[in-house]
Amino acid sequence: MKIIARIGFALLVFSIAWSCSQEEFIEKGQGTVRGRVVESETFTPIPNARVSSSPNTSTVFTDSSGYYTVTQVNEGDYSFEARKDGYIAKFEAVHVNTGGTTEMVFELVKQTVENLPPTVPVLTAPVDNATDQSLEVNLTWTCTDPEEDPITYKVTLRNDTNNNVVVYDDITTTSFTLTNLNYSTKYYWQVTANDGINPDVNSLTSSFRTLMFPNARYLFVRKTGDNNVIFTADDAGNELQITSDATNSFRPRKNTQANKIAFIRTTGGQGHIYTMRPDGSSVFKVTSNVPVAAFNGDYYNYCWRANGSQLIYANFDKLYRINADGSGLVQLFQTPNGKFISECDWSYDGTRIALKVNDLSGYSVEIYVIDMSGNVIANVLSGVNGAAGGLHLSVNNTKLVFTRDVSGYQSSDYRQLDNRIFMYDFTASTTTEVPVQRPAGYNDLDVRFSPNEAELIFVSTSNDGVSPRTITKYTMGTSGSRTALFSNGLMPDWK
Repeated sequence: MKIIARIGFALLVFSIAWSCSQEEFIEKGQGTVRGRVVESETFTPIPNARVSSSPNTSTVFTDSSGYYTVTQVNEGDYSFEARKDGYIAKFEAVHVNTGGTTEMVFELVKQTVENLPPTVPVLTAPVDNATDQSLEVNLTWTCTDPEEDPITYKVTLRNDTNNNVVVYDDITTTSFTLTNLNYSTKYYWQVTANDGINPDVNSLTSSFRTLMFPNARYLFVRKTGDNNVIFTADDAGNELQITSDATNSFRPRKNTQANKIAFIRTTGGQGHIYTMRPDGSSVFKVTSNVPVAAFNGDYYNYCWRANGSQLIYANFDKLYRINADGSGLVQLFQTPNGKFISECDWSYDGTRIALKVNDLSGYSVEIYVIDMSGNVIANVLSGVNGAAGGLHLSVNNTKLVFTRDVSGYQSSDYRQLDNRIFMYDFTASTTTEVPVQRPAGYNDLDVRFSPNEAELIFVSTSNDGVSPRTITKYTMGTSGSRTALFSNGLMPDWK
């Protein structure tokens, strides 16, 4: 009985092994692919069209009615091609099943033109990413046509500051001169070639940057659409936009030692401090974890350290210092009464900071000066109604210029009725109005000293709250010196 059992067990094992081995060697079957080749627009059958596949199977040709059949096609995935002279070849993907028939119709597009298009234009000058180009640039490129058909060209020009697109067409040579370009602007150009027969052939896009704007000592902001845009300007009144109107960038502050401009840009609903070169290039985000924040961004201010190494800014009731490279964030001060810090100015010697604080609505204003330990060393303004702001310390820390609405008017929309310029004298602890010959019914806002402190620059606007604003300057002590500099501008800086 033991011997019989062993034999039975051995037969069972052999049977299972043979069965498994047999499963492994079952071959896949074959199927059939058939269909028709027709013209794509009229569905007219195309006879004698070549039908083949990858992986390779039999190659067949369509009959007089455009039909074809490919038999004995192994099961699997294929790419079938239909081809006929005078038509554009067509590819179709298909899966063939064992014992099945796959139907497939090819719709071929007729080749109407045998003429070849021009070569892709190659842009030769200026080289890609060229810098310091003049305001008149000669563009050159190379392009040929296989049949020597006459070619006409089109140059498309864009820039990095706005959405303007300029097109120069009907060019018959491989060069074109651009004129009246802007300073400190990056331009992008592309050439399109056409032989009058084939579709357009486009080149790659190349870029170049023009010369830096010379002697640009003024900075200000204009509203473009929904965004604030930063401009720079010289004494002759020449202006240049240096931030894109696709972003909301405002409150520019230049530091001459660092040769950089700081500004605020809203990103993700928050305001952050950025820096850039005077021509608007090399934009760098300084703040990250703690954004700038106050009761109203239109009346917010921050400040450089004189040597360009650091900046100070506020986030509601707290004052922070941060290195210009984005490191070393430190809280310097917090208001004792919970009022928001809306403006700050750091003295030239780095020993004191002027602050303007206010309540949630922008009122109950206090202006005072603290030392670097947070101790109040001078009280400039308190206990008055109405708006105030525009702090700027003199270089020797003897004076502070600011503005105040002497009407004492307060409203939910922060409208100001009689905003005037004042000067605080730290030596005498007195405040006097600066007689800048302000027209009746106007506000003077956002005041700052000129670089030599002999003049003031500020924003002048009607107190109706809707009229345009004008960047204005005044020579102190000189009657009739009130002069409009830049129309429709705000948030000025002068270095």
